Amino acid sequence: MREMLKRLLPFASLILLFAILSLASPYFLTFGNLTSVIRQTTVITIMAVGMTLVMASGGIDLSVGSIVGLTGVCGAFLISWHYATGVALLGSILVGMCCGMINGIGVSTLKIPPFIATLGTLGIYRGLTLIMTGGVPVANLSGDFGVLATGDLLGIVPLPLLFLTAIAVLLHLVLEYTRLGRYSYAIGSNPDAARCSGIQIRRITIAIYSICGALTGFAGMIESARLVTGQPTAGEGYELRVIAAVVIGGGSLNGGQGTVLGTIVGSFIMGLLNNGCNLLGISPFLQQIIIGSVIVLAVTFDEFQRRRTD
Repeated sequence: MREMLKRLLPFASLILLFAILSLASPYFLTFGNLTSVIRQTTVITIMAVGMTLVMASGGIDLSVGSIVGLTGVCGAFLISWHYATGVALLGSILVGMCCGMINGIGVSTLKIPPFIATLGTLGIYRGLTLIMTGGVPVANLSGDFGVLATGDLLGIVPLPLLFLTAIAVLLHLVLEYTRLGRYSYAIGSNPDAARCSGIQIRRITIAIYSICGALTGFAGMIESARLVTGQPTAGEGYELRVIAAVVIGGGSLNGGQGTVLGTIVGSFIMGLLNNGCNLLGISPFLQQIIIGSVIVLAVTFDEFQRRRTD
């Protein structure tokens, strides 16, 4: 029963928050506002879906914000060199995958703790992005590029939502019905037992971080399309919001837990909080306190549950 309540809590919180904002602001339930929330939240949510896989295995990736900036700039460069948007998107995904692979090698082969390894690559990837651009945004891109973030299907469904749905379904299937997913939970729950049972932890870890990097590269391309520029500073601070989305959605910093659906709910809780604060005219400084408090409460609840289980 306790486990069921823990799983249902994020959904109940989202419904309650939605109801409160609907009553508090007449502008919240408008089509334009809800569409805006979806578009603004998609980048973080796609990154958080990849982070779910990493955190389920007991790891963490602090470099995802820097990867967003690097991949967004790489995609913008390809667009400026007159490559098709699809080619630029593929290039961004491959760059993100390589960055994730490097993180995975550092964690699994060099045995560097995930926090330290990805904290180091956070600075490396951001510095590389600034060197590539000289700190100047990659601008003068074609208008068609922005369709990735601003386009819609039949004038109703935002294109980023379709991307998110496809990615979420795919990662859900991976986590629930493949060896990679089961092994991720096994490694996060008890790495020693996973090793003794014959799971190739090194190979699985590299694959997990590579997938997270690839999804972050996809998100970085959407971010650049939303701005129609390649901003070298894009993604700063995103890593905290991504990790928070996973934890609020029922994931654990200790590994062995987390679902794609829960992560999506956690991400949208943060998105609605931010949107609601803006609609109600709440100071941006107070917004940081509110969102930070929600993160602390989610982590505290997770730690309390873990101690009761132990």
